[in-house]
Amino acid sequence: MADHLLRTFRFRVQLRRSAEAEAGALGTKGNSGSAPGGEPLADGAFQDCSGLEVSMDVQEYLEGGRNDGVIQRVGRAKYVPLVLKRGMFYAEGGQVNRDLWKWIQGVVSGQRPVPRYDGVVEVMSVGDNVVATWVFDRGLPSQLRGPQLDAKSGEIAIEELHIAHEGLRLVES
Repeated sequence: MADHLLRTFRFRVQLRRSAEAEAGALGTKGNSGSAPGGEPLADGAFQDCSGLEVSMDVQEYLEGGRNDGVIQRVGRAKYVPLVLKRGMFYAEGGQVNRDLWKWIQGVVSGQRPVPRYDGVVEVMSVGDNVVATWVFDRGLPSQLRGPQLDAKSGEIAIEELHIAHEGLRLVES
């Protein structure tokens, strides 16, 4: 078995205020391929990341007079929410960052306009080497599950965070 298949990975996540949200351009997203650079919300690390997925809604076109097949046309892209598990967003000095909770509480309480955040998910190998970088656009928190508090373990990590978004791309690290 190849050595690269046996590596252990972890994931570093950065959330930055969406540039489109700052400019007031709703429903648009940037495809520059670069990492977000707006006002930071949080930086964190997680053990598990899923939802790096896009599916295309392929449309069938029945061309008149063509009876030997159907033409397939590209439709809309659909993005699956990112799911980050067993991690934490941290502030300067290693303290827990409460900004994520404030963001979610603001959305739930009706804060408008809803702040959107772009994000970067970096796949880290042993030695903190970045081996892949995924960027998502205009993220919204769709679900947050905190830890099961247990005085024996003392864990305060985020058990699961779901982020719905409007675009996903793999960029050069």
